[in-house]
Amino acid sequence: MIFGATGDLAKRKLFPSLYRLYERKRLNKFAVIGVARRQLTNEEFQASVRESVLSSLGNKENLDDFISHFFYQSHDAGDSNSYAALKKLADEIDGHYTLEGNRIFYLAMAPEFFGPIALHLKSDGLTDVKGYKRLVIEKPFGHDLASAKELNKQIRTAFSEDEIYRIDHYLGKEMVRNIEVIRFANAIFEPLWNNRYISNIQITSSETLGVEERGRYYETSGALRDMLQNHMMQMVALLAMEPPIKLTTNEIRSEKVRVFRSLRMVEGEQIKDYFVRGQYDEGAINGKQVPKYRDEPMVDKESNTETYVAGKIMIDNFRWAGVPFYIRTGKRMSTKSTKIVVQFKDIPMNLYYETEKMLNPNLLVIHIQPEEGITLHLNAKKAGGHLDAQEVKLSFANTGVFTMNTPEGYEKLLYDCMRGDATNFTHWDEVAYSWAFVDKISEVWQKTKAAFPNYTSGSMGPKAADELLEKDGFFWWPVTDLDVDICQ
Repeated sequence: MIFGATGDLAKRKLFPSLYRLYERKRLNKFAVIGVARRQLTNEEFQASVRESVLSSLGNKENLDDFISHFFYQSHDAGDSNSYAALKKLADEIDGHYTLEGNRIFYLAMAPEFFGPIALHLKSDGLTDVKGYKRLVIEKPFGHDLASAKELNKQIRTAFSEDEIYRIDHYLGKEMVRNIEVIRFANAIFEPLWNNRYISNIQITSSETLGVEERGRYYETSGALRDMLQNHMMQMVALLAMEPPIKLTTNEIRSEKVRVFRSLRMVEGEQIKDYFVRGQYDEGAINGKQVPKYRDEPMVDKESNTETYVAGKIMIDNFRWAGVPFYIRTGKRMSTKSTKIVVQFKDIPMNLYYETEKMLNPNLLVIHIQPEEGITLHLNAKKAGGHLDAQEVKLSFANTGVFTMNTPEGYEKLLYDCMRGDATNFTHWDEVAYSWAFVDKISEVWQKTKAAFPNYTSGSMGPKAADELLEKDGFFWWPVTDLDVDICQ
């Protein structure tokens, strides 16, 4: 059951992802009930699903059979009568398709509906099934730690923790999932994965888009809550976690929680030394003039909301003591890119030089989007020279045939949910610790007026973000210089 089935998320992501699973024969006996306030017939809803699949994936075979599994129920999220009608329809469909009472409730709606819907599902009997029941919730999971606790209390009334799947689509991205394999399946990396050999790690997630039509939501969120609290913190945890005893859901989650427990908490006056915020001004993106954030629809003309965050995260444990994890994320930046750069420490002395040229440090670059791949930056002898060293790149990219076989993040996560694999979903402990960390920052930022706007659209953020690294002796690696060069 998809609550919010007429919304943008369902049309852009969920319906095409479900079709891809069907096409790969990972959906056999299934049915989908679309639930939303709008009055639609089954035929109108099925036409909407068809349009969604065609616009996303192009012409497809067996589309009629796929769409025949979709049903629609107009619904009032606060009315028990609507849930009674939904239960009746679900029971009929369950019998028709012999689904054995297995149900997934996907809440693709505004967060304020999460708790009430979960409570109604319990009180109105939709969770009384002989099969499994699972609740999938989109971010944001609360607005701060206090609201997250209240929301968790509500949904835990109806579902146990192992039945709750808090979705973070970044954890479905192929190269994010690949972090564990790169680390734990390669003997050349894991022995070096510590403060003896790594000088810093940088995570960049930049967008060229502005807030578009999401001004009302973004005014209450900002980049800190929209990106740092979930996506960025999850990538930090995967990079910093200890090797788990086994590659099981509980063991992996346990190691990620240990990372969150080791975060150095910063508050009050310390925050300006660790975090930078920004808000975009007008400028040019791909040759087109774009407005500043404060001129976007449904945005306060004096808005204090950040559209950019850069920060230094320190993990105070034996492995990572002294190694900064630098993160930056923002809108209206010069390029759309999500990359992780692991910078290894310099060798003790430079033996190979030409006119005292410094050697480039070794880098491991994990490309997450828009391209997917891995690049290892090494130094090798320059062709035709004496013993002068130059940088070379060893790259692998998911291109060509690999792209066709790389599942969309939502497709992989939906399949995981159906299989009962919660490894790449966020546990409540992870949510609580990350909110506790972020709340300290947001409390200070809300109390102080920032000098916004402070970066031009089409740039890579405010000057203060560069200074954040410069005082530690580092600089941001330009993401456009780190693209995959060699594809296999």
